[in-house]
Amino acid sequence: MGVSGASGVAPARISARGWGWQHSGRAAKAVHDLDLEIEPGERVLLLGPSGAGKSTLLHALAGVLGADEGADEFGSLLIDGASVAEARGRTGLMQQDPDSQVVLSRIGDDVAFGAENLAVPREEIWRRVPAALAAVGLELPLEHPSSVLSGGQKQRLGLAGMLAMRPGLLLLDEPTANLDPAGVVDVRDAVRNSLDETGATLVVVEHRVSVWLDVVDRIVVLAPEAAGEPGGVLLDGPPATVLAEAAGMLSAAGVWVPGHVPAVRPRTAVPAYDAGSHLLLGAEALAVSRAKARRGHPAVPAAVVPSVRIFAGQALSVTGPNGAGKSTLALTLAGLLPAAGGRLEATEALSRGAGGAPLKWRGRELISRIGTVFQEPEHQFVTGSVRDELLFAPRLLGQGGDKVDELLERLRLGHVAGANPFTLSGGEKRRLSVATVLAASPQVLVLDEPTFGQDANTWAELASLLTELLDAGTAVVSVTHDAAFTRVLGGDRLVLGAPAGDASVGDNHAPASARKAVQR
Repeated sequence: MGVSGASGVAPARISARGWGWQHSGRAAKAVHDLDLEIEPGERVLLLGPSGAGKSTLLHALAGVLGADEGADEFGSLLIDGASVAEARGRTGLMQQDPDSQVVLSRIGDDVAFGAENLAVPREEIWRRVPAALAAVGLELPLEHPSSVLSGGQKQRLGLAGMLAMRPGLLLLDEPTANLDPAGVVDVRDAVRNSLDETGATLVVVEHRVSVWLDVVDRIVVLAPEAAGEPGGVLLDGPPATVLAEAAGMLSAAGVWVPGHVPAVRPRTAVPAYDAGSHLLLGAEALAVSRAKARRGHPAVPAAVVPSVRIFAGQALSVTGPNGAGKSTLALTLAGLLPAAGGRLEATEALSRGAGGAPLKWRGRELISRIGTVFQEPEHQFVTGSVRDELLFAPRLLGQGGDKVDELLERLRLGHVAGANPFTLSGGEKRRLSVATVLAASPQVLVLDEPTFGQDANTWAELASLLTELLDAGTAVVSVTHDAAFTRVLGGDRLVLGAPAGDASVGDNHAPASARKAVQR
């Protein structure tokens, strides 16, 4: 065991010998033949293509894979020479899904939860809680409800809870994926400051190398199991050396190498905006909120948008800081939340006789007109296999499954077609959530953080598919912090500010004549 830092934290040692894991019902191993040593206090960036087993390894180190009945484990995986189950109190895991790590209804209690389970003295816990919240940039009252936090704020909350625990091993799975640019810096710096104070060991999974390049002292690249390939560790070494000697190999493997953006199919069609037939959805003075109005007290809006126009073949990217109401706006535009004020109306070109209010459409009417990809992919899985997920909407609509095989191939999900959706990697879950919506061929796509968890190759494939849909006349609305993705899709950008009502639209590609016609 390593020497304790100034805070009394003993950094953990990790040892893997021929370790592997095969999920129940899966033909291939999630991790195969892994030999890896991580010394106490090392800071490791774990890379690899989507599906290489990065999240599985982190979950194994945290001792939370045991609930997968019927799974097979190979070799040995130890922390400080003990089994991972015995070392659970030594590790802190931040998972990809922000909702999965929120436990209690008030943020102060939620941050305190882990430390309380480690029997930290009460006085020390409540000294750590506000300090941890401040460190991650979530300086809200301790009694603030955790249920009203945005996905990015929940991500910060989860990290704050881990920092308050002072673990000897910090395991972070895509910790900045749902954060705005300022939040990425806040969280990264909070982790670095905590490591400097405690000396803890770090293993962080992040597709984008540049975020953590100045924090880590080692890069380990995992290779997925493949026919004739050994799996395990593909590359291992100091960051500068790995990037200098193997940038081409990393790019080919789907790793986000600094300065390299993968090629994406460009848009070939320019939307012919026409107010009579191509406007699909419009809103005026639209107030959005997830809170319910009480008698005499209207719901406080998360955002107020003066005007939104969604045209066939148009991309609209919704950006802004965490907590600005982006996801709430997306759900309202998608007909899944009532507007808190203003007007939202679908044109006949979209409603096709179902009426002007998407909120009042029946399920079958909605999914064939507006398809929604939630921020948390698991929220839309309803069957026991990937293929059945893709068949669910077509069957509901009385259609065939003609698109299923094409979607499986395009989004690189063919090898998991028979797998349970909940056993997929984070990136695979995200691609499946997109595919399930595309299977219904809606006229409008509403996507919340669509590129979350994607390696460079799957990112390019997803972006290319969306440019094809745009050229074919589908409207694509994306809530995203991914600037490269926004540039590739083009179109309009709706920027929401932190204060309610602060919104602006820029980069509108619609001709002025079309806008005037719409206003009439």
